[in-house]
Amino acid sequence: MNRKAFLKNSLFGTAGIGIALNNLSCDSMKRITILHTNDIHSHIEPFSKDHSEFPNKGGFERRSTIINKIRKENPNTLLLDAGDIFQGTPYFNFYGGEIEFKLMSMLKYDAVTIGNHDFDNGIDGLEKQLPNAKFDIISSNYDFTNTVLGSKINDYKIYNKSGIKIGVFGLGIELEGLVSKELYKETKYLDPIEIANDTTKKLKETENCDLVICLSHLGYKYEKFPNRICDVNLAKETKDIDLIIGGHTHTFMNEPLITYNKAGKKVLINQAGCFGLYLGRIDFLFDSNNNKIFNSNLLMI
Repeated sequence: MNRKAFLKNSLFGTAGIGIALNNLSCDSMKRITILHTNDIHSHIEPFSKDHSEFPNKGGFERRSTIINKIRKENPNTLLLDAGDIFQGTPYFNFYGGEIEFKLMSMLKYDAVTIGNHDFDNGIDGLEKQLPNAKFDIISSNYDFTNTVLGSKINDYKIYNKSGIKIGVFGLGIELEGLVSKELYKETKYLDPIEIANDTTKKLKETENCDLVICLSHLGYKYEKFPNRICDVNLAKETKDIDLIIGGHTHTFMNEPLITYNKAGKKVLINQAGCFGLYLGRIDFLFDSNNNKIFNSNLLMI
């Protein structure tokens, strides 16, 4: 299987510890691997061999091979997705999301958040596919009270990998003006900044998470609308997020953006393009005091 590894030497301290990887004894550290996708848009198979831009690239089978290899290297791996799983090929038109959820379950995704196109068969269509999802669906700022989803969606989840507590929450884009009201019905959109601050405070201070990850379908940034809520602005207006895994804008990032939050601490933002062409990977190394550094890769499928 052909795959190209992009960017291998991105290494930065995320806790102000000011140490380089080659000065550490990696054997004494715990390594957490975060794998992520976004905006798969029902691309089940690879692109055709004569595709002008991505011949033979992508597809669930190729992604599965890479994921399984990485999991064998490090069992402390989380597989996450930042939304827009549905819509884009006849597989969705015919099966309504069943194939996507079943294949993601076979790949053993841990958690996903909800994108605007995941409402394209209506909230009832999304609810119908939940039995096929053997992974957590997380949305913190969509209030599903008085809808068929009710309490079926998690506000956040906590995963424990070798004693490292990882809190994951999700943020979705405003649906009004983007999705027909008849599709999302009584779903209420809550302010992402406010929800993020409340949720991350709980994850850090009450749940004592060592790593807090936001699955965001807000978009990376908007050049023409610099004040619009997006991943970059989210990072700047919050103080407890370590990593934002983004979606919606189909942004191919060769390396994570490192920016600073309200407390002056570093936040990583990453996004892996679209259509399942890439698999994002970020490895966090934790020392005995749970200080952390990271190394990142972008893998073409």
